[in-house]
Amino acid sequence: QVQLVESGGGLVQAGGSLRLSCAASGSSLRVYTMDWYRQTPGKQRESVATIGSGGITNYADSVKGRFTISRDVAKNTVYLQMNSLKPEDTGTYYCHAGRVVIGGKYDYWGQGTQVTVSS
Repeated sequence: QVQLVESGGGLVQAGGSLRLSCAASGSSLRVYTMDWYRQTPGKQRESVATIGSGGITNYADSVKGRFTISRDVAKNTVYLQMNSLKPEDTGTYYCHAGRVVIGGKYDYWGQGTQVTVSS
């Protein structure tokens, strides 16, 4: 079992920055693919940034060049640095840990943290 706790959300003006943190307990994040998802009212939850167990990162087109996902193995924490924030970045951000093993897969979610970007 993996427990994920997000923090760092808040209210920020357009053009500002926030750093989200996702602290994990119960297992090392080293073996998981970690994602940050964003959900806005009326829309499906979408992945905005991913970091694989090997460290390779991937981003949604809407956040490329502005968001950076990183991982601190020693602290068992994943971060999302968000710069040049736009009002359309507003939403609830969820941390996700996923792992595929022989015979199944594991998915864990945090409780979410709210990000609001004012214009």
